[in-house]
Amino acid sequence: MAKDLFHDVVKNALIKDGWQITDDPFFLKVGGVEFFIDLGAEKLIAAERNGQRIAVEIKSFINPSSITDFHLAIGQFINYRVALKVKDPERKLFLAVPDTTYRRFFQKEFPQLVIQEYQLKLL
Repeated sequence: MAKDLFHDVVKNALIKDGWQITDDPFFLKVGGVEFFIDLGAEKLIAAERNGQRIAVEIKSFINPSSITDFHLAIGQFINYRVALKVKDPERKLFLAVPDTTYRRFFQKEFPQLVIQEYQLKLL
């Protein structure tokens, strides 16, 4: 499986922040469906710190259409959240995006409405 373009950057930032990477990628099987939470070029990293556990979905947003990447990211995020709720309800799910994507796209009104509606946690 191919790694997302900034997979290692996110992973190293988590390690620097005191997180221990526990799974790379993080595997779940729910309702007969296997989730490597690594669809296409994305990886999910599971980590824990001080008893807290997180999963991070990494997205590069490299396609010409940010809204297309956004649709894919939100769809995956929702599926992963449901799978985690069933198999690992204490683990919190985060979406990691490049800083430039956050500034140029995620600050717009519509993405902010979606973030609020689905209570997305961003890195």
